[in-house]
Amino acid sequence: MKVILQKDVKNLGKKGEAVEVSEGYARNYLVPRGLVVMATDANLRTLKQEQDAKQNRKDREKKEAEQLAEKISNMKVKVTAKAGEAGKIFGSVTSADIAAALEKQGVKVDKRKIDLKDPIKVLGEYKVDVRVYQEMSATLTVKVSGE
Repeated sequence: MKVILQKDVKNLGKKGEAVEVSEGYARNYLVPRGLVVMATDANLRTLKQEQDAKQNRKDREKKEAEQLAEKISNMKVKVTAKAGEAGKIFGSVTSADIAAALEKQGVKVDKRKIDLKDPIKVLGEYKVDVRVYQEMSATLTVKVSGE
């Protein structure tokens, strides 16, 4: 019997997959618990439409992320901080400071997506990675100058 999974089922599959199961398993366990629906033509068409919509959304998000990555790669962000004579900063420049500077330039990025290994504690120019999509990142140039 062919069914469409409504939820993830261990050892069977993930939500949205059409799988073949025995009639007894489907009728006595899966259907009463609302884990599956029968794989009728209408249900299969609905599943295909949902998968197409999901794929279109992913493609659109990826395209927007590529545009954002290109925009970020071409940017230079200037962050000012109080510093001593030797170029050491009082405190440090964190990912939150970089995100605020980016937002001033019109690019909104979550501070958790800025991959800063350690806070910046010395004046200078740094290359910082910014994750814009699942496995896509852009390199941002950050210039830290003293006040």
